[in-house]
Amino acid sequence: MISINNLNFHFGSRPMYEDANLHIKPKDKIGLIGLNGTGKSTLLRIIVGEYRPDGGSIQMSKDTTIGFLNQDLLSYETHESILSVAMQAFDEAMSLQKEIDKVLVEFENNFHDNLVEKLASLQERFEALGGYTMQAEAEAILEGLGFTTEELQQPLASFSGGWRMRVMLAKILLQKPSLLLLDEPTNHLDLPSIKWLETYLERFEGAVVIVSHDREFLDRTTNVTVEVSGAKLNVYPGNYSFYVEEKALRNEIQKGAYENQQAQIRQTERFIERFKAKATKAKQAQSRMKQLDRLERIEDVAPDAAKVNFSFKFNVQPGRHILRLEHMSKAYDDKVIFRDTNVHVERGDKIALIGGNGKGKSTLLRIIAGTEPIKGKHELGHNVIMSFYAQHQLESLNVENEMLQEMQQAGSKKTEMELRTLLGSFLFTGDDVFKKIKVLSGGEKSRVALAKTLISEANFLMLDEPTNHLDMQSVNILIQALEQYEGTFIIISHDRYFVENVATKIWYIEDYQLKEYPGTYHEYEQFQEKREKEAKQLANAVAPQAKQNQPKQQREKSEYNQLNNQLKQVNKQLSDVEQKVHQLETKLATHENELADPKVYSDVELLQEVTAKFEKVKAELDKAQEKWEELMLEIEDLEAKLAE
Repeated sequence: MISINNLNFHFGSRPMYEDANLHIKPKDKIGLIGLNGTGKSTLLRIIVGEYRPDGGSIQMSKDTTIGFLNQDLLSYETHESILSVAMQAFDEAMSLQKEIDKVLVEFENNFHDNLVEKLASLQERFEALGGYTMQAEAEAILEGLGFTTEELQQPLASFSGGWRMRVMLAKILLQKPSLLLLDEPTNHLDLPSIKWLETYLERFEGAVVIVSHDREFLDRTTNVTVEVSGAKLNVYPGNYSFYVEEKALRNEIQKGAYENQQAQIRQTERFIERFKAKATKAKQAQSRMKQLDRLERIEDVAPDAAKVNFSFKFNVQPGRHILRLEHMSKAYDDKVIFRDTNVHVERGDKIALIGGNGKGKSTLLRIIAGTEPIKGKHELGHNVIMSFYAQHQLESLNVENEMLQEMQQAGSKKTEMELRTLLGSFLFTGDDVFKKIKVLSGGEKSRVALAKTLISEANFLMLDEPTNHLDMQSVNILIQALEQYEGTFIIISHDRYFVENVATKIWYIEDYQLKEYPGTYHEYEQFQEKREKEAKQLANAVAPQAKQNQPKQQREKSEYNQLNNQLKQVNKQLSDVEQKVHQLETKLATHENELADPKVYSDVELLQEVTAKFEKVKAELDKAQEKWEELMLEIEDLEAKLAE
């Protein structure tokens, strides 16, 4: 599909790519990984033509169509409904619909053969484009991405940025391009929507390139991993877990080759140093020097797993009970979030709060922090010092401060050396610590805000989506920091790898109640799968008996409604088939007139061509009429049952 050969691209004097190569084949599912700032998003923009390479070539097959999800789409503004925005994907079908409507209006005053032929042609193309199912398809994808049926008619402008991004993702998926480029698609999705997207991409027939820091998502959706490193594109033929194992093996081989070469270089240098002044050996020494100059040096393996070399301690130990919420209720007008629920947090709890957006996760953290009014009892434990991290905390950073100054003003009594050690753990080394906050990227600001939270002397942390905008290395650092942290914490995250590695209790919101599973995320998933399986088995076992135990009048009403709904569906199918029969009869009449034309039957080739068209339409008409008869019999049967 796409061949990238000897790609060169620079930002100013900084090389992003140097003689990089990549081939994207149909059905490739590629995970594009690398540290922040290495050029992953840049590569996607080069592929779609937004950036022009400094050298090399990008060749693309003519039939390749591209759908590109990127953060720029957040700025799209309109007061159209989200369903209308998603259905812009069917621009050709929507235009055809308007033309068909115009022709049908014209039919009222002007019925002639050319118009009939035009209508048949338009409707045939409309059907081929999926025009009759496009709305149902758009609704299914939007609901899969977390929108309710009622929300589909609401204007896009009434939704927050994250929800708007879901609409743009739906639009791109509905376009069904041959290549999907997805830049951080999970950043704006909750867990149910991420799982839905995983299933969708698994069935997607085209190629996909995904930039993501969610390793679980990459494991489930990709079969090739491309690492951007050293201005090159390094290909690994497997998912992210395969990449981790394969890279370790490659690093081991490279390390061995590097050490062998270094030993050879040292030996050669000793020989040169020893014999360069000796007349009998000078020629050999000169030859060895030339060999060293020509030698292609093997690079040492760069360590890419940063370690946290900092102890996250606090001076004040809290009591056993960190927090109690008793008989807590919360609602916004008519929207109930919690109803008479109880929340207990004990010292040392490592809790992950998971679930779909809109369930009340962030609301619960604000309730615990005491910034959200409730009905019920809120009791914070003895000596509890709380610290709350959320994305809006980035706005509280003083942009004119240097990074080190910002850390010094965080209220801790740590020395400059301790703070620099901590910032080093969060990938800020050397003179980085003197950078002003205003020049930092979103991910860098997140790391500074997280570091401030962790040194705040708090013994109870609440972290709302702390892994957003963090690359995999930074997520691993945060995991290490929380593993070392001796206090209590509650995190909200949709990054399953992160949750699995830091939490020992899972909270979820169900039926307006906070519920707890005492185990890891993986164990919680198994628990939920078992629950769903048992509920399904129970429903299958109870349904026949429940139907039998229903009062007769209630049973009859339920059966009547089912039959009535079924009748409506069959009548709709019948209407569609009747429309198709009418179209085919019109086309058949046109071909019959052509066959009666002397110009046609006197031309053997033209006669064969028109006869073939006639036979094809006749076969389609026979099939449609058979379907019409089947549906009529089904309607008669349903009407008879309803009459009983």
